[in-house]
Amino acid sequence: MNLENKMWEKLSEIMDPEVPLNIVEMGLVYDVDFNPENGFTRIVMTLTTPSCPLHSKIRKDVEDKLAEFKEVQEVKVEFVFDPKWTLDMMTPEARAKIGR
Repeated sequence: MNLENKMWEKLSEIMDPEVPLNIVEMGLVYDVDFNPENGFTRIVMTLTTPSCPLHSKIRKDVEDKLAEFKEVQEVKVEFVFDPKWTLDMMTPEARAKIGR
């Protein structure tokens, strides 16, 4: 398994602070981009709402989880709101867990 796949797995350990689901199954993580030459990792993700009061906690959780990889030297979390997050971005299993 390559490092980016392992990063996706590690990100799936981060639970959404308000919903009992992880940020990957919620569909909040759009992209993981790792540069092996300098260890820079860019995470493109969204939040359920642009005004989410827990954005700092989520950012720190992502940075801390990915810092567990010795290859990672720096993590930049980029929050984007286009496309806007919707329930359709959740995995089918996640939607079933919340009754959707």
